[in-house]
Amino acid sequence: MTLRGCHLHVDCASGAAGDMMLAALIDLGVPVDVIGDALDAIGAGRGRLRVTRVVKSGIASVDVKVDTSGESGWGHAHAGSVAGSATSGSAHDHVGRHGHEHGHHDHGHHHGSHDHTHGHAHDDHAHAHDDHGHSHDAHGDHHHVHYADIRARILGAALTPGTRTRALDIFDRLARAEAKLHGKTVDTVAFHEVGAIDSVVDIVGTAAALDWLSPASVTCASVAMGSGTLTCAHGVLPVPAPAALEVMREAGGVMTDGGLPRELCTPTGASILAATVTSWKPAPTGRALGVGWGAGDANFKDRANVLRVVAMAVEARSADPVWQLEANLDDMSPELCAPASDAIFAAGALDVWWTPITMKKGRPALMLAALAPSATRDAVAAAILRETTTIGVRFAPKERVVVARSMVQVTTRYGAIAVKVAGDNAAPEYEACAAAAKEHGVPVKLVFAAALAAYELQAR
Repeated sequence: MTLRGCHLHVDCASGAAGDMMLAALIDLGVPVDVIGDALDAIGAGRGRLRVTRVVKSGIASVDVKVDTSGESGWGHAHAGSVAGSATSGSAHDHVGRHGHEHGHHDHGHHHGSHDHTHGHAHDDHAHAHDDHGHSHDAHGDHHHVHYADIRARILGAALTPGTRTRALDIFDRLARAEAKLHGKTVDTVAFHEVGAIDSVVDIVGTAAALDWLSPASVTCASVAMGSGTLTCAHGVLPVPAPAALEVMREAGGVMTDGGLPRELCTPTGASILAATVTSWKPAPTGRALGVGWGAGDANFKDRANVLRVVAMAVEARSADPVWQLEANLDDMSPELCAPASDAIFAAGALDVWWTPITMKKGRPALMLAALAPSATRDAVAAAILRETTTIGVRFAPKERVVVARSMVQVTTRYGAIAVKVAGDNAAPEYEACAAAAKEHGVPVKLVFAAALAAYELQAR
């Protein structure tokens, strides 16, 4: 059974980091080539990815590491095949891992606060992180990449629309947190170049994996953040890491300390969860269809240092609480509606729509409406205020019934087409049909009909 279109539940008892999430999604069944294609498109190169199998406290898991060598001109380096595979079990010289609790790079920390590297200096890692045979002496060169440049690279890359939207949402959350903490604008937030490579691989790779899975919904009960303090270039800071805490605060994420006096959740891990989780609650009732385990680097005495993602078939619920947000606009250019919708979806909206209305003095206008779960209601409201001309947003609680959905792959004369199945309804994915129609020089309706016919034949 395909796992595409299923519900995903994320367990973070040992915290979260970008590499752990990416590894868990690979273990769940996302093809490594899907991730490699996205890394090639963004200019990082699939050759930077190191994928192996490890055992963490008795749990067989996938381990992902990022080769950060050749930082200068990283946009053109490391083309080629992915090194290793999730089933190879072979050993690699994993260049660029720095001994953080989970191999946490603390991606995206602004250089003004963390100028020793791109991550915090924990008790088990110092300036020269040579535990994997590579010392980043180039840190003193102060090569930095501004977020405006990373964003432009993502916007200009030949990524799938879903991958691009998810990657920008994750990076935007990380950049907003860093900007707030350091008194910068989002565009001027700077990443150490090594940290930028790590961040791009983890974030774009995870975005591609999630786009391939296209989950119907994602839950997470809570994230172990850690406790105590950490030491960075500017002194002692409390755990959770400030940027990770700010990301979780903005998203309304549920946090626990995890019972360990160390950093467990990185800002990148927090940003991926904030952009992905649709409801912060325990796993819903349903059938487990697949399980993925992503490994961290450290070994804990009381638990396996892993992140788990469970793909589930979830039955329809009688009452799914959501919020409906609305705003009336009589002074907004229609050209701005599409990008506003994209930004509102990226903030966590479940649906967005526009309705023609008439306002005071007989003015033609638009009413913008969006549905959002409680966890993202405030972020969606903020996106509406930021991306439109409205000066206010109203919202009210609603309930909805949701039919369990899944994704089925069918074979047609025009190639493989994904079909979304919900109860007795089946609908071919438009983007796949449009791409196949363009490739074969036929109308989209022919591909659509062929996909439906193939699904009906397959379902008999």
